[in-house]
Amino acid sequence: MQFTAAQIALLINGQVEGDATVAVSSFGKIEEAKAGQLSFLANPKYEDFLYQTQASIVIINQNQVLKQPVHSTLIRVEDAYAAFAALLSKYQQLVSEQLTGIEQPSYIAPTAQLGENIYIAAFVYIGKHAKIGNKVKLFPGVVIGDNVTIDDNTILHAGVKVYNNCQIGKNVTIHAGTVIGGDGFGFAPLNDGSYKKVPQMGNVIIEDNVEIGSNATIDRATIGSTIIHCGAKLDNLIQIAHNVEIGQHTVIAAQAGVSGSTKVGNHVMVGGQAGIVGHLTIADGSKINAQSGVSKSIKQPNSIVTGTPAFEYTAALRSQAASRKLPILEKRVMELEKLVQQLLAERVTS
Repeated sequence: MQFTAAQIALLINGQVEGDATVAVSSFGKIEEAKAGQLSFLANPKYEDFLYQTQASIVIINQNQVLKQPVHSTLIRVEDAYAAFAALLSKYQQLVSEQLTGIEQPSYIAPTAQLGENIYIAAFVYIGKHAKIGNKVKLFPGVVIGDNVTIDDNTILHAGVKVYNNCQIGKNVTIHAGTVIGGDGFGFAPLNDGSYKKVPQMGNVIIEDNVEIGSNATIDRATIGSTIIHCGAKLDNLIQIAHNVEIGQHTVIAAQAGVSGSTKVGNHVMVGGQAGIVGHLTIADGSKINAQSGVSKSIKQPNSIVTGTPAFEYTAALRSQAASRKLPILEKRVMELEKLVQQLLAERVTS
């Protein structure tokens, strides 16, 4: 597919500088792009590449001041990064819409309900009484359990497993290998030292406009629902335990884990490899730095915490600064001890 600068500008509400008829058919980084490709400049660190790039079209910020002549056709917009992201999304949507139909071999239970313009790849399994919405895309190896609901425009990439009774909303994307609705980690200790499994009878609810990365695991609730609220974004390799709630538009980076029954608020940011213990409440707008271990509820909205155990960010920085001075402080204490001993000795002799 080819698009001219004029067509692209219309899509992103931009202004063309240069040849509006020049066309592109792919994307490229500004430092590597070739003729026939579209690129963008948002970070000032890459400005020098604007004057060297071979890209046919470059999207730039409205306030970008040119210091040298530019060979590419420019499209000025208010936010170049956001505009480029919007174009990528539109292009992906156009490509995705070309995929329709049911490939074989695949299994679809007779009682399953299928929407319009769906794509079911080979080796997909769809269980009894499952409901698949319009324009849903299920890639190879996807397994949909009994009584699962998947709403319109959702994409499940290769190898995604959705256990029985789970619900997935509209415009959700789940990447390869992720498991939705596996059993929560529930075992009751017995007097003989062994453990008895507690049946996990709940489900997982994923609301609209959620994206979940590859090889993540979201456990079903013991009773009730584990809930990922609308707009949340989860990275790869994340563990969400049973009965957890993740708030609206919260983002969680890779290798983080949230233990059972913890409630994470809206617009929270969780860094990579952070861990949150169970039965806590994380206030709206909180920021949890990478590798932090949160062992107590965060009650104040918009708090920033770091460290293990995690505590207030500014105080943590002061503690780190003080710890670097410990060798100097130790030396000063030893000198003071010697001085005190000398003074005491002089007092005794006098």
